[in-house]
Amino acid sequence: MSVTVVTGSASGIGAAVCEQLKQAGHRVIGIDRQNADIVADLSTAAGRKAAVDGALQACGGTLDGLVCCAGLGPTAPSCSVVVAVNYFGMTELVEGLEAALAQGSKSAVTLIGSVASVHPGQDKAMVDAMLAGDEAGALARANEVGVGQAAYGSSKYAVAVFARRKALQFGPRGLRINVVAPGAVETPLFQASLDDPRYGEATRKFVAPVGRSSTPHEIANVVLFLQSEQASFVHGTVIFVDGGMDAMTRTDRF
Repeated sequence: MSVTVVTGSASGIGAAVCEQLKQAGHRVIGIDRQNADIVADLSTAAGRKAAVDGALQACGGTLDGLVCCAGLGPTAPSCSVVVAVNYFGMTELVEGLEAALAQGSKSAVTLIGSVASVHPGQDKAMVDAMLAGDEAGALARANEVGVGQAAYGSSKYAVAVFARRKALQFGPRGLRINVVAPGAVETPLFQASLDDPRYGEATRKFVAPVGRSSTPHEIANVVLFLQSEQASFVHGTVIFVDGGMDAMTRTDRF
């Protein structure tokens, strides 16, 4: 039986991933701010350390999978917390659990990105600070820009770049890492965008070619594939699970 850590396990995509992993016979260690095996706040360095320490204790130092779903949208209370959770809350978990993953059996990591990572509006200075590991600089820049969508898109773009860079290190060690980039998903995060007067109208109008949003389980289906041996040669890639939204916005660019 494999052991997988899932962040953001209490709701949305994370909850769906946990449910499907358990149904497939895997042991799951959930991390979230509440209602989880490990309760931790990934917006702070101390919270991330607590999450890593708790996961290592729970798995006994050997881990077969990591799925990072915890994230905040553009309607979060501040732009800085979006960057803190979406980027550093993922990357520090990957790095903190890397040694345990190396002890596992054909271990795989999946990070939840977003189709927003390829939309216009990313801030280069914010992205550069994230990729340099400069959390203080990245958070300061996020608040300076002050636009939730810019912080969100920039954080998800940086996550994708981090994963692609990490893939070069992981491959020779027998580890895999990939990113799933959803479009609109019926989650509390998506509902918050619909309810926000700044983003609600644009969110309702921005409909994928398939004519609907996805369910968390449709995203989880792809995550489970990536975590499985069936995806043994899928590595360092970003898979859009967006109902054709990327094709709609970047038809001739890919």
